[in-house]
Amino acid sequence: MSMAAQAVLLDLIRQLNPIFDASHTRDRRQSPPDSACFPGTRKRVIKKITSWADTDIVLSKRPAVHVYWFHGFAGSGKSAVSLEIAKIYAGSGRLLASYFFFRNAGDRSRMSRFAATLAAQMVAAVPATASFIEAALDADPGLLTQDVSLVVQLERLIYEPFQAALKQGLVLVDGPFVIVVDGLDECEDKQRVVDFIDHMLKFFKRHPSIPLRFFIASRVEEHIRSRLDSDGVVLGDLNSHPADKDIKMFLQASFQDAAAKDRVIQSYVRVNRKWPTKSHMNKLIRHIKGSFVLASIVFKFIVEPATEEDPSTPMDRLPLALKMNGLDGMYAQTLARAQHLPHFHNIISTVALLRKPLSIVRIAGLLRIEPFKVVQVLLHLQAIVHVPGTDDQDEVTLCHTSLHDFLTTESRSGCFFVPPSFHLQLSYNLWGFWSFDNVFLDHWDRFAESGACDFINEIEQFKAQACQSLHIKRLNYHAFLCTVFFSSFFMDNSQISVGLSHLLTECAEQLALAAESPNHCIEYWLRCPISCPVDLSRQRICQFTEHTYGAFPELLEQTWTRTQPSATLKVRALDPELQDYYDDTYSFQIHFSGADIFAPSKGARMDRVSCSNRVGRIEGNAATSLEAFLRPEKLQAQSQARPTEST
Repeated sequence: MSMAAQAVLLDLIRQLNPIFDASHTRDRRQSPPDSACFPGTRKRVIKKITSWADTDIVLSKRPAVHVYWFHGFAGSGKSAVSLEIAKIYAGSGRLLASYFFFRNAGDRSRMSRFAATLAAQMVAAVPATASFIEAALDADPGLLTQDVSLVVQLERLIYEPFQAALKQGLVLVDGPFVIVVDGLDECEDKQRVVDFIDHMLKFFKRHPSIPLRFFIASRVEEHIRSRLDSDGVVLGDLNSHPADKDIKMFLQASFQDAAAKDRVIQSYVRVNRKWPTKSHMNKLIRHIKGSFVLASIVFKFIVEPATEEDPSTPMDRLPLALKMNGLDGMYAQTLARAQHLPHFHNIISTVALLRKPLSIVRIAGLLRIEPFKVVQVLLHLQAIVHVPGTDDQDEVTLCHTSLHDFLTTESRSGCFFVPPSFHLQLSYNLWGFWSFDNVFLDHWDRFAESGACDFINEIEQFKAQACQSLHIKRLNYHAFLCTVFFSSFFMDNSQISVGLSHLLTECAEQLALAAESPNHCIEYWLRCPISCPVDLSRQRICQFTEHTYGAFPELLEQTWTRTQPSATLKVRALDPELQDYYDDTYSFQIHFSGADIFAPSKGARMDRVSCSNRVGRIEGNAATSLEAFLRPEKLQAQSQARPTEST
């Protein structure tokens, strides 16, 4: 391929903006899962999958089955097998693309860039598809936006370009091409997962002879099982393949490697000849019960270096490991080693819930502690948490999704439980420090939408804690609450547990309190635009009691008096010729800075709004964005307010 052609492909890949750390080539230490088949293991499982993928459509006596669903319990080794399959077909030139979902990993845990990422990899694997993808993007410049359905993106970016390249004889076919999709159960967009599966199965029904295979690995979850448990899919149950021999091979090699490096083990072996003994090994294998993740964690727990708090040797820890109750017991035992350290709960909660992993330095900044205190905790957790070699570059990540599940399920984790309400604290910390796009609002939404939270009580507790820990360099918490309450006003009514009238009045009250704060940052917040992207394009309806509806104009006037902004939220009558038809209708225009959330212009005729109605209604089509903290863009929103008749 010429240099010019390579440059064209690179430009197209940049335009597609794929998630580079979603493929099988990612750095697994930084972008979990860090799973790979130990050499010589899982041979029978892999052979069964490759036999399916290598079946030639023309020579097959049976109708080709294009989809293989590989399922198993958490920690059974699905991702390791997926990685091996991707490597095999990348080596033979038949891997079209691979995508490894991972929960709480930003865009990798969503479907928003799934099709574009697969398309970018397909361009690299089969360059003949590039011109057809370019044509699709030229025909529809908005194809890569989130407003376009996943089905349309898959059709125009994957299926149609691949078909077109095949039809024109531009693709050398030595066998079916393979797309590997791992961890589909870890995708948070469940409805879009269903859309993807349904469309994929329909596509293969329409095109039964296309040389394309999908290998999908996931846990058994109902929204996936109900679609893939069908005649058009090969079902591969990893649980039905005994793993004891493979795990024994892994443990024996791992312990031999550890003994070669650990002088304590070497000294013990010189006296006692062998460690672990055959009896120890058999007990470990029975205890592990076929879970490769548990095998890996048990091994790391046993051979971890001693610390001042835990001076035990590997020989001491092996019997302890045998007493632990599976993964949950191993997680609890490992976490207990660091439980006594300062900031332990905040650190592990932050690592568990963060939407985007952070480095040690940024976690420390988020929690307002020294980096060495984060390191002190994490070094005790290396069996279950990936601890980077540097403080300021690589990110801290959980070793496996099952640890997140453990920590966020109270019945399993007990005193280590990370409650949904911690998202509120994360949202506040993220909002006050860096421009994390809309990450702080993501955490706010997760808090506000959680049915497990007593919304009002948690907010009151947050206020009480924030009062006691005011920091001179951080923006007042009233400003934070004002911002997030305002954004919540435009959330789906069914996703938040309190009424919109409560949000609106709380927002105005927090704005007034923020304006009164002596914090030196408040004036800047009041005057400068605030950023946090939120889709406010849908209509919202708010119902007020008569008392709230009557008091609200006075509350707004008080807020405006305290903040004294430029009159940016204007309540004004419509054009005179429309006045007879829209007698009590008003137009709101918002230039959103801190002071601009609520500020009726001087002389606004709020008295024209009748307060005699039992129910007030605000309807709006707001098209605005709240971008990241303290950015200079000004964004506008428009909404209309009209009281309803008494009902």
